[in-house]
Amino acid sequence: MAVLLSAVPLAILFFTFLFLKLHLIWPETVQSDPQPSLPARPGLPFKIALFADLHFGENAWTDWGPRQDVSSVNVMSTVLDDETPDFVVYLGDVITANNIPTANASLYWDQALSPTRSRGIPFASVFGNHDDAPFEWPLEWFSAPGIPPVHCPVTNSSFSGDCSFKGTQRLQLMKNEIEQNALSYSSKGPVDLWPSISNYVFPISPTNNSRSPIAYLYFLDSGGGSYPEIISNAQSEWFKTRSQEINPDSRVPELIFWHIPSKAYEKVAPSSGVPKPCVGSINKETVASQKAETGIMEILANRTSVKAVFVGHNHGLDWCCPDNKLWLCFARHTGYGGYGTWARGARIIEISQRPFSIKSWIRMENHDVHSKVDLSS
Repeated sequence: MAVLLSAVPLAILFFTFLFLKLHLIWPETVQSDPQPSLPARPGLPFKIALFADLHFGENAWTDWGPRQDVSSVNVMSTVLDDETPDFVVYLGDVITANNIPTANASLYWDQALSPTRSRGIPFASVFGNHDDAPFEWPLEWFSAPGIPPVHCPVTNSSFSGDCSFKGTQRLQLMKNEIEQNALSYSSKGPVDLWPSISNYVFPISPTNNSRSPIAYLYFLDSGGGSYPEIISNAQSEWFKTRSQEINPDSRVPELIFWHIPSKAYEKVAPSSGVPKPCVGSINKETVASQKAETGIMEILANRTSVKAVFVGHNHGLDWCCPDNKLWLCFARHTGYGGYGTWARGARIIEISQRPFSIKSWIRMENHDVHSKVDLSS
């Protein structure tokens, strides 16, 4: 009996240690709160712009890199002014962290948000494989003339610009975005989904009836960078449980956003061109999918309320293809960072309330519009 009693305080100490350790990894300041509804004007279409693969901070030590960031700002500004969206999704690879020597890559993340924020448009983000990748030392730095002068400027007092070459973790990037931006709808996900971070959901609801959402937007972290490119079984089960809780009868349509395409994209990908029933303008590379499929696509396929999945990652693809009743869509490469010389643009999504429809198209930097598709059909 004495042995059993002595084990009790030991057990208490053990679980206290685990609790404290978890809080060191997952700071209280970024605990997720219930997300408010994204307001929609009653009876009017709700428009979303997707900015994918901006790659801010790429080759930051050169003249070329900062020029690409300026060009990326111009693309976003053109799309925002042409389309006047109600909401913006930053669909991963916001920055090229493996090229950023600063101690806090939020310096560049903040620059990427600036066109949207300056127009007073709310936004949310998911992580891509480059967003928290560790710094990669360029091989040319180790030959003549050696390491170039590396400038780590401070653009404002919110972020440190000191060079550290250590990268910035997902949690810190998300914490900085949320704390520094009142317009951000982003959230870090539940603690038990770690190391994935950007896993959350919120409704779009009319301002005159917040209890009757017109759609749910789900965001999932597809990994890469500091851990494998994958949507885990835990994330899949979180989506399954959460969607049944908030939309039990599948009455409200659901749209899904993550960065790296799943294996299902490989199966529907056109072999050449973009033939019907697919809709798009470029099909210039093979799908670079996640490392494995752990169940999310089966869950989505069996849920009638899920209308479409939107990804980035492949700069040379902008098509939407049906997988039975589920549409699998790429965005359009928005940033001048990253590989490829294809013209830049952004995918637009428009949700109409009466009659209900979900339509999408591509808006280009030169103001052209193409690849219109009805995702509710």
